[in-house]
Amino acid sequence: MPDSSFFDESRDNSLVKSEIVAKYFWAWAKVIIPTAKKWSNKIAYIDLFSGPGRYQDGSKSTPLLILERAIADPDMSQMLVTLFNDKDSNNTQSLQQAIESIPDIGRLTHKPILLNKEVGEEIVQAIKQITKIPTLFFIDPWGYKGLSLALIGAVIKDWGCDCIFFFNYNRINMGLHNTAVEKHMNSLFGKERADNLRGQLESKQPEERELIIVEAISQALKEIGGSYVLPFCFKNEGGNRTTHHLIFVSKNVLGYSIMKEIMAGESSSAKQGVSSFEYNPAPPRYPLLYELYRPLDELENLLLDEFAAQTMTMEQIYNQHHVGKRYISKNYKEALKKLEQQGKIIAAPPASKRRKYKGEITFGEKVTVTFLPK
Repeated sequence: MPDSSFFDESRDNSLVKSEIVAKYFWAWAKVIIPTAKKWSNKIAYIDLFSGPGRYQDGSKSTPLLILERAIADPDMSQMLVTLFNDKDSNNTQSLQQAIESIPDIGRLTHKPILLNKEVGEEIVQAIKQITKIPTLFFIDPWGYKGLSLALIGAVIKDWGCDCIFFFNYNRINMGLHNTAVEKHMNSLFGKERADNLRGQLESKQPEERELIIVEAISQALKEIGGSYVLPFCFKNEGGNRTTHHLIFVSKNVLGYSIMKEIMAGESSSAKQGVSSFEYNPAPPRYPLLYELYRPLDELENLLLDEFAAQTMTMEQIYNQHHVGKRYISKNYKEALKKLEQQGKIIAAPPASKRRKYKGEITFGEKVTVTFLPK
């Protein structure tokens, strides 16, 4: 049975998780709606483990944030189809009551659909039948039961369909060596990869285990068509152990770029302006070591190595280089400004002819950069 205490209070990381999903939904919808109007005139949000409408402290869960945003937007209120599922009938009843209490809920053309099913093969097959409706899927199981490569592959199969899912690292780390849940682990990673993981993880230290496991799920997602994968890490209250990741998967680089900006903004820390892609409720324990790692300096060196003797715009540099890295657009602009100041690149127009914003010289996307030969 699920641990209902999960919803007893809206912990900080639950709020951060809801904010990431709700912010991405809004940005995703704005990009998708113009094309969706030419198709079915529908977009969808599907939450397969929706939980109740509110936490016990009264704060809103993700479904309510999504619906309230949709009501306020003329296009979304007409186009949005929502489906919320939870196998716990207490949760669906609580969510139903919360939805009915939303002011102006009747403005939505499509009434929210609530289901009370266990996520398994039946749900996977039903999702496979959905076509030509761009959909954002949120999959947030209690542990890992119901979460599978087959499910994620089904939800991202069509254009405009992205997935955000909860990856319970703690439980999965333990489950990989638990024969009682071997079937679930094989469904999540694929049997061959899961078997390889079990061998790889023997005698590995905790930090190395985490890197291996997250890399394994990322590669598995790419093999089923999820070209762009972006994990966001959550730490425990002591800040010394990972509890879970929120993982974004898409076929579209624009969605990836949008989510990267959102996750960067929700990160609890940044070094040299480079976000950690992590929510850690505890402050850094070792501030000196924390500052010694300088990721923006590292980016400067990466750019000098990769683009030596080439000429291209800032936008082209970003698009060619950022996938698989936690740098966002503003980090590239900062790195290029520093390289220009150091005389290691030539920018056109030069700094003296570019506009200022809040006293700082800008580095626009169309600025041309010439890298010196090595």
